[in-house]
Amino acid sequence: MNTKRLLAERLRSHRLTAPARTVADAASHLLAVQSQDFVAGRWALAARTRGAVTLSQVDAAFTRGEIVRAWPMRGTLHTVPARDLGWMLSVTAERQRQQAASRHRQLGIDDGIVAAAERVIRERIDGGMTRAQVFEAFESAGIDPREQRGIHLLFVLTINGALCQGPVAGKDQLFVLAEEWITDAAQPDDPLAELFVRYIDGHGPAGAADLAWWAGLTLGMAREAVERGRRRVVEIDDGVFTASDAPRRAPRAASVHALPAFDEYYISYADRSPVCAPEHAMTVGPGKNGMVRPTIVADGRIVGTWSHAGAGGPAPEPQFFAPPSDEVADGAASALARFAAFRAG
Repeated sequence: MNTKRLLAERLRSHRLTAPARTVADAASHLLAVQSQDFVAGRWALAARTRGAVTLSQVDAAFTRGEIVRAWPMRGTLHTVPARDLGWMLSVTAERQRQQAASRHRQLGIDDGIVAAAERVIRERIDGGMTRAQVFEAFESAGIDPREQRGIHLLFVLTINGALCQGPVAGKDQLFVLAEEWITDAAQPDDPLAELFVRYIDGHGPAGAADLAWWAGLTLGMAREAVERGRRRVVEIDDGVFTASDAPRRAPRAASVHALPAFDEYYISYADRSPVCAPEHAMTVGPGKNGMVRPTIVADGRIVGTWSHAGAGGPAPEPQFFAPPSDEVADGAASALARFAAFRAG
């Protein structure tokens, strides 16, 4: 497959040139949106939704229970449709436990501490708790949350199916009991196949190595997922798949996009070179600090970076890798103005 076609199809599958009707629809289509930077994760959904979506509108989708934030894969926070969290964890939780086991031994996290942590949360949660409130509860039970012990306990309780992050209250997102918050849980017949198909729907064209990276699976598990789900997608090249029913490109789709830090369009593949020239890869990241910067994307390729740090004020300024055409400069200004309106709303 040539690069131009690959990028055009990925732009559609990512809902960047075929935006979704609602924030919940965008989340359902992508299945998981990396969100350890909470502003970035919310902008990723807004950028893929029709119209002038605001931060408060994305927060309302959390508060309605349509989407949640959790650790569904790779030990990394993602925003996922609430109804899909349980079956995703049925595929990925054990792999995450294995990957975290050494660190948890260092922190002294064992079954007894996990049980005590869950017990004290259940005693106090009453509608939801901020992370600070959870850590206070841990301390009251004799559990020291420092040295990342607290956040790792929250991670364990989430992948065990006890907790997720739900409603947004001011600058905080509340931890809630998953069994109470998620009232409409999906139950696909074959969760491993479903993971592959949903990944291709929201990220294709892609293959087994991409799925393995994205979901944190072994390559063997990813290949098994492909075999079990391949009849539900279309193989367009040897080992490269796309959705059987891809969204249609919008008639007046933007050609320039301002995407957030850790955006799925860049981060979700084993090979990122089609999207970003190798000489710019270290500028975008991940660098030594593990960060992946917000990007300016023109016709599917990263042409610069920007910053969404801070709140309010004018639209951010782009930093282009090379002097842009007037069309790209104007498109970037429009995309960044849309982000500024999102933050203000």
